[in-house]
Amino acid sequence: MSRWMSFDYGTKHTGIAVTDPLKLIASALDTVHTQDLFDFISKYLEQESVERFVVGEPLHPDGQPIQPIYGHVLGFKRKLAKLYPDIEVVFQDESHSSIEAREIIQMSGGKKKLKDKHYIDQVSAALILQQHMEKEGI
Repeated sequence: MSRWMSFDYGTKHTGIAVTDPLKLIASALDTVHTQDLFDFISKYLEQESVERFVVGEPLHPDGQPIQPIYGHVLGFKRKLAKLYPDIEVVFQDESHSSIEAREIIQMSGGKKKLKDKHYIDQVSAALILQQHMEKEGI
C-alpha cells in the first residue's frame, strides 16, 4: 500500500504531510528548508512508497493565482513530475490552509505552537492533504 504526500510549499520552508498506507488519515510529517526539500523527498522515498504528491495551489478566493508564489509552486510541481515520473502530481487549492491551521492549533491549546511557523506549515500540509482526500471521496 502506498501513501500520498502533500506539500505546503514556501520559498524558505515547506510543510510536509503524509497519509497512512490505507489513506485513512492525513498526518503532519515535517517542515524542511525548501532548499533541502528534494533531498528530504528522496530519503523518504527510500523508506516509504508514495503514489501521489499533492501540492498546495496558492489561489485567491476568486480562483486567481497568488503571485509571485504561484510561479515558484508551479516550478516545484513540474520538477516533482520530472524527477519522479511514476508518481502522480496534483494540485489542491490551499486557500485558507494557514488560517485554518492556526485555528486548529489554538483550539487544541497549543498557544506556544502558534508562534512556530514550522509547525503551522506542517499542519497546513496536513489540511491540504485532508481536503484532497475528501475531494477524492476517501
